[in-house]
Amino acid sequence: MAMITVRNLDDAAKRRLQRRAAANGTSMEAEARAALEAVREPDEETGIFAAMRAAHTAMGRGGFDLQERADDFPRDPGLS
Repeated sequence: MAMITVRNLDDAAKRRLQRRAAANGTSMEAEARAALEAVREPDEETGIFAAMRAAHTAMGRGGFDLQERADDFPRDPGLS
């Protein structure tokens, strides 16, 4: 396992990480690890849905299927 040190972290970013950790009942280290692990290689997933999924996961809100959600909305017949 690798170890990293993050220097010059903005105080506001540290406070956000502390609040997120407290809300999730985890340590700041665990929250930082989850955020870093949510980063994907460009060839793993691409596009806006992939970016939204990564951001959502990094916020600790779990995964969801964006395509499934998109299919829930009725299509406008005038746009077909």
